[in-house]
Amino acid sequence: MPDDPILSLPWPQARPLDDGFFQRDAQCVARELLGKVIRHRVNGLWLAARIIETEAYYLAEKGSHASLGYTEKRRALFLPGGHIYMYYARGGDSLNFSAEGPGNAVLIKAASPWQDLHSPAATVLAMQRNNPSAQGQPRPLERLCSGQTLLCRALGLKVPEWNGQRFDQQRLFVDDLGLRPPVIIQTTRLGIPAGRDEHLPYRFVDAAFARHCTRNPLRRGQLEGRDYQRLTAEEHLHA
Repeated sequence: MPDDPILSLPWPQARPLDDGFFQRDAQCVARELLGKVIRHRVNGLWLAARIIETEAYYLAEKGSHASLGYTEKRRALFLPGGHIYMYYARGGDSLNFSAEGPGNAVLIKAASPWQDLHSPAATVLAMQRNNPSAQGQPRPLERLCSGQTLLCRALGLKVPEWNGQRFDQQRLFVDDLGLRPPVIIQTTRLGIPAGRDEHLPYRFVDAAFARHCTRNPLRRGQLEGRDYQRLTAEEHLHA
């Protein structure tokens, strides 16, 4: 007989996202992941970070890893929604989740350290030890997870351990705490080479955390309607 899903939760109030959440269009998943909390248990501590920036990728466009073809390392991209795809970017680990359709996925671009009853202050200190500054000092909280490799380093997520795996409610899951960004910024993705569909607006940022993401889409010189769009809560739920 299968385990009772309630009893298998790490705590009764936990609300892990199920496969159905991820088995949807990649842009929909990317938008709705904003505000969700990644929790990773390391040495008895639930390290946690609230997602503030995501990017959607599709098999059919040139910016995606999947467009380069199937390999064993990319296997998770071609599996149903809810598989974990990790790879190395500039020597650091990067975290992605597969979405509906072979080759479609969402990259977790940046997050903000999260504290609550299950992830108290000690977890943030552990994350700072995982991801110190270049000078070996505690990295400021607003910069601790402000990039895809910084996020993985802070949370202790490693390619060999998690690439191709499923979520494990006792070790790694995405928690839905009911946090919904009032405004989302939609803009172009970062680091896409010229000629590889760099113009596609598949990057999504929680507007309240724009200054803490990989690159602030609201920085000086950026114009609404030209460089980015604002989506209200109602708009992005029906997009």
